[in-house]
Amino acid sequence: MIQIAPSILSADFASLGNDIRRIEQAGADIVHIDVMDGVFVPNLSIGLPVVKCVRPVSALPFDVHLMIVEPWKYFEAFAKAGADWLTFHLETSSDSGVICAALQKIKSLGMKAGISIKPATPPEEVFPFLDELDLVLVMTVEPGFGNQKMIPECLKKVGMIRREAERRGLSPLLSIDGGVNAATAETARASGFVIMVAGSAVFGAEEPAQMISLLRGESLGG
Repeated sequence: MIQIAPSILSADFASLGNDIRRIEQAGADIVHIDVMDGVFVPNLSIGLPVVKCVRPVSALPFDVHLMIVEPWKYFEAFAKAGADWLTFHLETSSDSGVICAALQKIKSLGMKAGISIKPATPPEEVFPFLDELDLVLVMTVEPGFGNQKMIPECLKKVGMIRREAERRGLSPLLSIDGGVNAATAETARASGFVIMVAGSAVFGAEEPAQMISLLRGESLGG
């Protein structure tokens, strides 16, 4: 079954704890937390204090998506703040040794290790790191802002990464992030991912439970 990971970037920050409880009660599987520094991507968002504050609110896994330069400097701090999964961008370093060491560091801290790739990054660039990965996050929009239109060509990367992983007997979780809504969900599901990150589609829905079922491809109420 597809897992739904609502991104709190689209939540009401004046009522963040209540919004997280609401999507958990609605059947969400993961809380997706976007951390942006205004340098790696052209936007600023939340950081360590928010993760720490909302950790007691939910029992769901926290997938912290670091869209920041030199993300490895903050791995220990996010582990202490309550992150369960830590995903950083492959584009943060051209040195494969740095990437491998970062993934190993995340795991040594007791978290699942993920890599994310931007729309322009070929999926083959992930292949050398598949042995170390618990999660691959394929961006289907340019990272930095919510409410963008999905770039459907990016969905092809999911199948390419899955086939290479299966060829090698590996099974990392595959996730998509960007432009996911009721109109794009059916096409997106066909690409073969496991986790669907959705922001405004879930947090902006009058009935989040119905939206989560719709995104999964379930009949309403089923």
